Amino acid sequence: MFTSCNKFAKIQKSKDYEYKLSKADEYFSAKKYRYAQQLFEELFPYFKGTKKFEEIYYKYAYCFYNQNLYRDAENLFKGYLDVFPNSEKSEEVDYMRAYCFYKQSPKLELEQTNTVKAMGMMQTFINTHPGSPKIKEATEIIDKSRAKLEMKEFRGAQLYYNLSEFRAAAIAFSNLMNNYPESTSGESYKLMVVKSYFKFAKMSILDKQEERFEKVMNEYQDFVDRYPNSELLKEAESYYIQSQNQIKENQNEQVTSSTKR
Repeated sequence: MFTSCNKFAKIQKSKDYEYKLSKADEYFSAKKYRYAQQLFEELFPYFKGTKKFEEIYYKYAYCFYNQNLYRDAENLFKGYLDVFPNSEKSEEVDYMRAYCFYKQSPKLELEQTNTVKAMGMMQTFINTHPGSPKIKEATEIIDKSRAKLEMKEFRGAQLYYNLSEFRAAAIAFSNLMNNYPESTSGESYKLMVVKSYFKFAKMSILDKQEERFEKVMNEYQDFVDRYPNSELLKEAESYYIQSQNQIKENQNEQVTSSTKR
């Protein structure tokens, strides 16, 4: 390690900038990106404005990317596109900039700003480069990102349900259906809407129950319209029947109570 560091220090001190550049390229090829990064950075003032500067900037950005420094890499890829908009590498760099946002996408429990940005950047890439061989990968990343956002939203809706916040859960599951109409989980989301509104109605005061059980029945009818052949239909129907019976029972109690008076 000492020998390696000593050798690198000598390269840094060299005033032969072509030699220094060749060594930076060697480090880059050997995947010693930290050394390559330092040398490329020191060479910027000497090669700026020359034909070699574009390649230096390009490799410099990749040094950060390959060290998993994705925020810095994204800024450098953006800078590359600003400085060299007509480069033959612009399509590749444009994709890599978007990909850096995807690589910064955090764990499901955290804020998903970069996931949303990655989706937007990938869609922009697809629109800007319609013939690119990277379109398939960009589309897959958008799909993966949407699935991640859907799962995060699902966990939020399920948490409301687990905490007995049934009205909030019903609204959250309804939003899930609207936000992800292509989801394969649509039937189960709709069942949770019916189930949540039913539990919300059961917890309500008597004066509010009829209106809220009718809401359950309406949601069930919507379930039937959307998924007439669903395997979950029988369970959804049970909440419809219970709601009907509860409304009748409440009405009979009210009649009996009025008669006694």
